[in-house]
Amino acid sequence: MTPENPNTAAGPAQPTEEQPPVHQPTDRHQGLRDTLSIVAVFVTALVLAWGLISFVFQSYEVNGSSMETTLQNNDHLVVWKVARTWARITRHPYVPNRGDIIIFNEPNLEQYGQGNDKQLVKRVIGLPGERVVVKNGEITIYNKVDPKGFDPDKTLAYGKVIPMTSGDINLTLGTNQIFVCGDNRPDSLDSRVFGPVNLNNVVGKLAVRVLPLNNAKVF
Repeated sequence: MTPENPNTAAGPAQPTEEQPPVHQPTDRHQGLRDTLSIVAVFVTALVLAWGLISFVFQSYEVNGSSMETTLQNNDHLVVWKVARTWARITRHPYVPNRGDIIIFNEPNLEQYGQGNDKQLVKRVIGLPGERVVVKNGEITIYNKVDPKGFDPDKTLAYGKVIPMTSGDINLTLGTNQIFVCGDNRPDSLDSRVFGPVNLNNVVGKLAVRVLPLNNAKVF
């Protein structure tokens, strides 16, 4: 007869609890996750870039001499679009200030040898509801504040580069129209030729000239 071990507890044997197996990811699954992560980052970057270009700012390169001497051919610009974007969100027209340099879409320029639906850069001269008269080399704006008329080229700072304005214009702008001109008046295709610009066609306001670096400027 074998003596009992006094250190051994009586009772049924306890089952041993087994740990669940740990499944290590295979190289194939890890590679798929890495690929999806890269694609997600790429798509997010594209969406962000699209949003910035559509609603915040846009790059633009000057093509031609119509805004000399303020802007030169091949100048690289940054166009600010936030004010226009906010106006569309609130369903109000975006009306730039007189004297602002803007980028806008102008359709139906084929008859002037410029192609169809082209973006142009010009300066805002006349605002909605105003009467614009071009005669004897000068522009005169008539509105409720100045019923006798005034020449913006002589009252705003930009005008020092404007020698004269050719043409024979007498029109009243609609509530959704502005009148634009290039600073190089003798060599500018603008509202004196193709008429007023619809506010819905305005892309944005010139903010910065970034290139050439030695001529960079904030407007």
